[in-house]
Amino acid sequence: MTDANWLDEREQRAWRGFLAVNAAVRGRVARQLQQETGLSSADYAVLVSLSEAPGGRLRVFQLRVAADWEKTRLTHQITRMTARGLVAREPCADDPRGAFVVLTEAGWDAITAAAPRHVEHVRRWFFDALGPEHVDALIEINETVTRHLLTASEPCSPCDVPSSCGDVLP
Repeated sequence: MTDANWLDEREQRAWRGFLAVNAAVRGRVARQLQQETGLSSADYAVLVSLSEAPGGRLRVFQLRVAADWEKTRLTHQITRMTARGLVAREPCADDPRGAFVVLTEAGWDAITAAAPRHVEHVRRWFFDALGPEHVDALIEINETVTRHLLTASEPCSPCDVPSSCGDVLP
């Protein structure tokens, strides 16, 4: 095994800063949304995916890809949301083993009420701190890293496991 290619001080600062900003902004937005609407960030993620899908419905596997969650986590989340009346499960006529997750009227009401608050918080805690040049730079960074992940097929040293990142990115 070779020596690690450690991050230099500048790279370490950039990486840790990215992690800290991501966690801080997501945490603040999630806390405020929970306080104001009663929706967790997981609830919100599911509701957004369903609200953007045709007819407010997705197959479970499609929702899992959209949320980028493990199957077990999604199953538990859907169960909790079903109990609260935000979503419903419907059988899939084409695939007896499959099911749809469908946004209920209560789910539509919840996402319709929460979305303006969510965007208000994202704007306040993230975009209000940035100028147009920062937003452009962030777009470029995101697109560059996403392209890199989508084309990465070599094993990641030191683990030697082929990358599957492209399977879950948009």
